[in-house]
Amino acid sequence: MRPFAYDHPGTVQEAVRAAAQAEAAQFIAGGTTLLDLMKLDVIRPERVIDITGIGEDRIESTARGLHLGAMARMADVAEDEEVRRDYPVIAQSLDLAASQQLRNMATLGGNLLQRTRCPYFRDTSWAECNKRVPGSGCAAIQGVNRQHAVLGTSDACIATYPGDLAQALIALDATLDVIGPDGARTLQVSELHRLPDGEPHRETRLAPGEIITAIDVPGGPWTRRSLYLKIRDRESFAFALASAAVALDIADGAVREARIALGGVATVPWRARAAEAALKGMPLDEDAAEAAAETAFASARPQRDNAFKVDLGRRTLVRALLQAARMEA
Repeated sequence: MRPFAYDHPGTVQEAVRAAAQAEAAQFIAGGTTLLDLMKLDVIRPERVIDITGIGEDRIESTARGLHLGAMARMADVAEDEEVRRDYPVIAQSLDLAASQQLRNMATLGGNLLQRTRCPYFRDTSWAECNKRVPGSGCAAIQGVNRQHAVLGTSDACIATYPGDLAQALIALDATLDVIGPDGARTLQVSELHRLPDGEPHRETRLAPGEIITAIDVPGGPWTRRSLYLKIRDRESFAFALASAAVALDIADGAVREARIALGGVATVPWRARAAEAALKGMPLDEDAAEAAAETAFASARPQRDNAFKVDLGRRTLVRALLQAARMEA
């Protein structure tokens, strides 16, 4: 690990000012991603700004929806009784992420911003990685790419977004409160992550020095009939090969509203809007679920080692939809 300066400001505003005064600054809260990448020499901050204890960690459910402080710990949110009852897709996405020890440390804001697990990004002995060295190429395209994305890829990058919570939040149309050098603003979670395209190193739409302070999830008739299904190589502490966050509003035997987000298969948390539209007004039986799943993966671009993810992703979505349809709202 390289030398760095360390700051622990007393307020979020002081943290933003400290970041604005440094060219290569990183915020740290739980630190479960940043410290790993610093030890691997992938990220080399000149200044680390510790925001532990100065951000909001509130978990509050109201008639309008759910408010979550970005500094709330993953474990605390997953274990909250109202979240488990009224927003099960959020609780399940957190329960299935990482180990209990990491969930006790990691914050919601940090979880949303975690970096890819692509081995070509995390191993600096590989020269070709556009995320780490812009313009160097993508070693994964010709390399071992079993874990990589089939949706949202480009010729510049096929790295998979590794998280779980983001899928649950975009399925529920959650928003973020953000503060930075230019003041406060609101951002849709679905707009936070950028497709790789020509600039894979620019992963989010956060400006330098901006901090996520809170997450707001609007209430709706679909939040209770929601779930997160995660398929992985082993049941404990593994990243998704394919996952689906599903939320449904069903009345009189037909789908009034469907919300679908996919994980483990895309370069960003992936909202499957065409699949949602295919379900609207339909009875949710196996035929309808399979048709929606076909639509969700119609634009897939598999690589040599990960073509299985297309079929696995479709099957995962079908299973999630049918399980959600059987839930009591």
